[in-house]
Amino acid sequence: MKFRDYQIRIINTATGVLQAHRFVYLSMEVRTGKTLTALGVAEKLGITNLLFVTKKKAISSIEADYKKLMPGYQITVINYESLHKVEGVFDFVVLDEAHTLGAYPKPSKRTKLVKQIILRQNPFVVLMSGTPTPESFSQIYHQVYACAKNPFSQYKTFYKFAKEYVNVTQQMFHSMPSNNYDDGKPEILDRMKPYMISYTQKEAGFKSKIQEHVLKVQMSELTYRFVKEMREHGVIEGKKTKEVILGDTGVKKMSKIHQLFSGTVKLENGKRMITDLSKAKFIRTEFKNQKIGIFYKFKAEYEALKQVYGDALTDDLEEFDTTTKSIALQIVSGREGISLKKADCLVYYNIDFSALSYWQSRDRMTTKDSTASDVYWIFAEKGIETKIYKTVTKKKDYTLKHFEKDLLSL
Repeated sequence: MKFRDYQIRIINTATGVLQAHRFVYLSMEVRTGKTLTALGVAEKLGITNLLFVTKKKAISSIEADYKKLMPGYQITVINYESLHKVEGVFDFVVLDEAHTLGAYPKPSKRTKLVKQIILRQNPFVVLMSGTPTPESFSQIYHQVYACAKNPFSQYKTFYKFAKEYVNVTQQMFHSMPSNNYDDGKPEILDRMKPYMISYTQKEAGFKSKIQEHVLKVQMSELTYRFVKEMREHGVIEGKKTKEVILGDTGVKKMSKIHQLFSGTVKLENGKRMITDLSKAKFIRTEFKNQKIGIFYKFKAEYEALKQVYGDALTDDLEEFDTTTKSIALQIVSGREGISLKKADCLVYYNIDFSALSYWQSRDRMTTKDSTASDVYWIFAEKGIETKIYKTVTKKKDYTLKHFEKDLLSL
């Protein structure tokens, strides 16, 4: 396998950074080849044993890249949820989708496990993410705090770091005042520049344009009646089954209405219920004889799709790549670290409140050689999805504040 010219340049630069600081951050946009670049850096350094930590759905594609490259070192690929099972000695660690390690003010469990591995073995560390700070510059601190030579190593805790690098404000949480650390200063990224290599699709020569299409579906009369009851009363009770759908807070009401407009809902007893197959049937008919990638938000939506598609639909990436089946993935798990380049188009059964999910997941088909990618959004007529879409396309999360403003028009 041959590296692209820009990958060779990044490999050489990253090798120098690693030799000087023991860690490097590859901030390369999706589909520019972060994985191969990281594997190439390891090969250039002549390491012997590499630990690659990623999301579960990305494992098979990373192992495939390793086999294509055939480097002279051994590799272990695991997902973050399996970090506690790590055994053996590694002289090189790759942390894919590193922004998921950036929780603050306290480190997440996975971040603590990563730190234990790095402190125990002192390997070269490559962090990778196309979006290092998707929500706040403050997310950088815990991504790099396990690396001894990181630029913030003098601050032993996030709170000490925040005194200099975060504009701390006060907020009310459950009627109690608390500190808000979201406003990280831009100087954080300035301090990271010697350790970070950024590369965009445009720099890589990508010419693909994403063409988005919004398709509206008339849902069943039951769906609109349920939404009306939830909007006006905050509760729906089954007359015969005694099942309850409860939206007794603003957040719960927002979630229930969001679910109902796509034909599913989670009941108060924890069970999932399919209330309307209109969207699933529309997708099956509209994209007949096409091999498509479908993104859904709620688990019951996958169950609705399976009812309509049967064996013609899978949730396994390898099966999707090697058969004519279409694939359905949950937005949060499918937005990172995978490629759906074999799909004829992407179809969204529903939309997430997160702007990050919008921008990352829609790029799953993009490759350097593709010229266009079609993305279809399937929204209910008069549904909440259109309002969410208008918000996240502006790179803002859809929040309760937006919902309360939109509620009167639903």
